[in-house]
Amino acid sequence: MATADTQVVVIGGGIVGCAVAHALTRHGVKAMLLESEPALALGASGSNSGILHTGFDSTPGELETQLILRSAVLRDELADELGIELWRCGARLHATTDDERAAVLALADNACANGVEVHIHEGSLAIPGEAVTDPVAFANALAGAAAAAGATVRLGARVTGLAPATGGRVVIALASGEQVVARAAVNCAGLHADAVARMADDDPVTVYPRKGEFFVFSAPAGEPLRQILLPVPSAVGKGVLVFPTVGGQIVAGPTARERDDKSDWSVEADAAELIIPRAVAMYPPLARARQIGAYAGLRPAGRQRNYVIERSRTLPGLTHVAAIRSTGLSAALGIGEHVAAMIARQGAIGLEPARPLPTPPPQPTTGSWWQRAAAYHADPSTPAAPMSTER
Repeated sequence: MATADTQVVVIGGGIVGCAVAHALTRHGVKAMLLESEPALALGASGSNSGILHTGFDSTPGELETQLILRSAVLRDELADELGIELWRCGARLHATTDDERAAVLALADNACANGVEVHIHEGSLAIPGEAVTDPVAFANALAGAAAAAGATVRLGARVTGLAPATGGRVVIALASGEQVVARAAVNCAGLHADAVARMADDDPVTVYPRKGEFFVFSAPAGEPLRQILLPVPSAVGKGVLVFPTVGGQIVAGPTARERDDKSDWSVEADAAELIIPRAVAMYPPLARARQIGAYAGLRPAGRQRNYVIERSRTLPGLTHVAAIRSTGLSAALGIGEHVAAMIARQGAIGLEPARPLPTPPPQPTTGSWWQRAAAYHADPSTPAAPMSTER
């Protein structure tokens, strides 16, 4: 039985796990990222909207909000270094009723409390800092930069067990029969973070899939969409968005369905009637656009609570990062920094001053990012373009 040693093992290669590995490496910590799938970001991270939110509508003072706001600062610092495409196209909400106008004013006050720039004009709320990116490229860039600086990234590495070791260390067992011994482990397993926690006889939160379905369109001739269109939220929820991608497509969605099956990535039969009429009402040119695809994402939501970032109650050295719901892409960089500091405070590692990491090489592409995850979940034998910097 082979055994490897490292300082910190990060379990899960979605955007959050990649951000944690990147933050650790940036502070001089030897990290190993373990992803069970054949490529990074094949789960929720590769099937979301790609929108990077500013936190204008997040509840002031909450941990989730703090991490979203911190991530916005870190993205500005790291975007060029990571070599990621980030389009600050801005977003707009347009109010048409008295109730909606009152909601827009409340959102503006909320944004002010969070220090987020917004502007109100003729019933519309403009949020210039909202942006879109390629979430798969983002995750691969984080992991690629960490790997180029000495971190280990392992694909097809399914964790099957967690156990204590001497000196407060953690033993991570893999399906291959190998064991990894680390000073600390971080559970960033997304939809399966609760299952990983149970390997340590812990139960911090139950994670369930909240399905969000999207429809993708080619922009109608001469009518590209140049900003994110947000509905005015109501008591029912945030509703359907219409937004551009960095590749020039237009996306409408999502739904928000409470589900139990963590393996059902299908677009359900009534999704179009739930999304498209609302999307066309927000952006009439969409009625002239050609639909080119559809996909569904399963967001890892928590029963009773979300953003569970805490030490394991049963296994010293293990930290859970679980139920990181739909804002995970927006908050990932802040989560990585926050978790690195947590582990350091526990005494498992020391953090050096943050250092620049090498810009990762471009990753091979096989179509748009939203096509990649949809194709893989429809047929897991579909090649998923593993990152070329694996070490």
